[in-house]
Amino acid sequence: MSGYDSSDDDDDDDDVVLLVCVMDSVIGKIRRQSRVPKHVSSFSGHEKMCELTTGHEGLLLEHIRMNRDCFHRLVTLFTVQNRLQETHTLTVQEQLMMFLTMVAHVDINRRTSYEWKHSGETVSRYIDTISSHLVQLASRFIVPPDFNDVSTVIAKNQRFFPYFQGCVGAIDGTHIPCVVDSDVAAAYRNRKGFTSQNVMAVVDFEMKFTYLVAGWEGSCHDARVLNVATSNPAFMFPHAPEGKYYLVDAGYKNKPGFLAPFRGQNYHLHDRRREDSDRRKEMFNFRHASLRKSSSEHLEYIVIACAVLHNFIKLFSSEDAAFNPEDDAVDDGNAEDDVGEASTQQQREESNDMGHIRDHIANAMWNDRLD
Repeated sequence: MSGYDSSDDDDDDDDVVLLVCVMDSVIGKIRRQSRVPKHVSSFSGHEKMCELTTGHEGLLLEHIRMNRDCFHRLVTLFTVQNRLQETHTLTVQEQLMMFLTMVAHVDINRRTSYEWKHSGETVSRYIDTISSHLVQLASRFIVPPDFNDVSTVIAKNQRFFPYFQGCVGAIDGTHIPCVVDSDVAAAYRNRKGFTSQNVMAVVDFEMKFTYLVAGWEGSCHDARVLNVATSNPAFMFPHAPEGKYYLVDAGYKNKPGFLAPFRGQNYHLHDRRREDSDRRKEMFNFRHASLRKSSSEHLEYIVIACAVLHNFIKLFSSEDAAFNPEDDAVDDGNAEDDVGEASTQQQREESNDMGHIRDHIANAMWNDRLD
């Protein structure tokens, strides 16, 4: 009877290990040979950028909402101030073009990565970097209005002058959709059911931002954002001097420095009038809404960054058609909702001083119409 030889099992184990290694190597080689490249476009990101900057002006405007001259000025600004540096894979022009394309079209990272042939990590890094630099430029491009000046939009329009010659801008709030952690989602969920941040903007009548507060929870009412911004010195709100004021909608209180419309009155002269309607107040509300509309049709860093870009484009590309809205196109569809939100107490608290100013303007406009 022969004895048991353990060396035979060891040889078998070695053969199995060798076979597994060979198979793994062969499968890996097959996978590498059959791997499909992710970025297969004939255009590299740099070639795409060159095509846009040297091609038809309209194509560039569609992609980045900025004309060629304005784009080159932005590149110069970032280059001269050494805010961006060229790398072996990305020029400063391409870095900015990638950012502008993404914010102009509210694009997602994956699509931007595919379009510009760079990794998602690279896209995210430059989005963060450029946003940060634009926020640092906010103090240069988002500046308070000249309180001694009367806007030409008012001065050259007989519907607004001389009635609103004390007006220095308009204030409104808007909700920017955002994604937040589940533990704070309730605070950011607004009355329309989606999570957002409440952004309050002050805009002049040349359609430039003069002040901006971003980052408030979507559940926060517009009036509270304004109250905190105007009462807390840390927010550096540009208070209008005596005799000057901002236009606000019916969601805000009529108080010194802030002129709201009459409550309970139509915003459109052509609306069906109620028996108790006041034609003077209707006319005031209509022109108030028209003037406010002409200035307010426009996550915290990206909002401020976009506001800086808006003002930069307005400064160097004022002929842009987007800055020439129809003067008579007044759509104040949210006004009735704002009126409904205002409490009876808030209506009682409205300042008599601004109430007298509002009555004076309404009477003057109505009397001039009858003359």
